[in-house]
Amino acid sequence: MPKYQFQVEITPEYLPQQSSPEAGVFSFSYTITIHNTGDVAAQLVSRHWHISDALGHTQEVKGLGVVGEQPLLRPGEAFQYSSGCQLRTPSGTMHGSYHCVAEDGEAFACEIPLFVLEATSPGCAGQPLNARVLH
Repeated sequence: MPKYQFQVEITPEYLPQQSSPEAGVFSFSYTITIHNTGDVAAQLVSRHWHISDALGHTQEVKGLGVVGEQPLLRPGEAFQYSSGCQLRTPSGTMHGSYHCVAEDGEAFACEIPLFVLEATSPGCAGQPLNARVLH
């Protein structure tokens, strides 16, 4: 097992009640679970996100902690939080990294894997908003 390692799990969700497709506003939430799979306790200090829509517009978001917290995770512990973003298109992607500092003072990066944000039609079993049926 690596000495310094966080593992990230992401569950994105489209929020139709907070979206306005006709105005080009697509709202998403995402729940992230961060597991300390390393051998040393470490603190998540800051985040750096790359958020891209389907037209290639990208925004960077940097800041301290996540949702106002800088959790310290001991080996085997996990921290979960939810946040959100808005896109101008019905689909896009997010990825980034967390800057972490271990209890022994060693700094390391935790990569946040790329995940897809996809607007779905309400009541249509997760079908993409722009899905069409061809007869």
